Amino acid sequence: MEKVVIKKSPYNVKKARIIDIKQLTEKEKLFRVILEDNSWLDYEPGQFIMVSLMGIGEIPISICSSPLNRDYFEICVRAVGKVTESMHRLNVGEIIGVRGPYGNGFPIRMIEAHDLLIIAGGLGLAPLRSLILYAIDNRRDFGEIHILFGCKTPEELLFSDEIEEWGRRLDLHFACTVDRADPDWKGNVGLITSLIPGVDIDPIRTYAAVVGPPIMYKFVIKELLAKGLPVDQILLSFERHMKCGMGKCGRCQIQNLYCCKDGPVFTFKEIMDMAEAL
Repeated sequence: MEKVVIKKSPYNVKKARIIDIKQLTEKEKLFRVILEDNSWLDYEPGQFIMVSLMGIGEIPISICSSPLNRDYFEICVRAVGKVTESMHRLNVGEIIGVRGPYGNGFPIRMIEAHDLLIIAGGLGLAPLRSLILYAIDNRRDFGEIHILFGCKTPEELLFSDEIEEWGRRLDLHFACTVDRADPDWKGNVGLITSLIPGVDIDPIRTYAAVVGPPIMYKFVIKELLAKGLPVDQILLSFERHMKCGMGKCGRCQIQNLYCCKDGPVFTFKEIMDMAEAL
């Protein structure tokens, strides 16, 4: 009898159990999750998953842990809508639905052996955290690593414990800024673009990875081009309204590209002609 091979549907939803929850800020929580079937979520930094709550809805969320950690994966969730607010009410041990991962992440094999300039604005640090942790875990595979992080106020700093650690490390360069300081803030005050001119890089051997609010991209790209970075070495990740994750529904379409399938990570060269549509 001929053997029948049953292919798994890309729409397949796996059960996943929350094993830890950490309050990062007033609005963000970090969820540590394992798949109920004990399988490993195989993903690259920059990819995302579709997370569902039965009877409530489904949303795309970036994976923010290192892909080298096969014991669990992590997602950072900001409470901004029905699904995310419901997630914030969950407890350790409860079940969520997960499908994916989807999309194209950061091209790890391409950027290895190069210098990295990582620029994160606000919640953009979450997907970039996966890349940062991967680069730290494989430190010998990369050259200089610069991390720039900016947010509105000190109260909105994500991963504050890890940020302090990055600031103490001698094998990378870390700088942080806030738009508005409080009396206890001792760091830089200003937009994240104010940090870029002071970064000493070799543009030919540097890849820049940028994630943040849409308004940030135009000005960050301008600064990076001024430093001489080639357009195909500027990597940008975009968030759009995604429903299917596979380029079927068209919700995340930008001209001829789908953020969920062709992205969410693009080079500036790929999207520079459609920058106004972003």
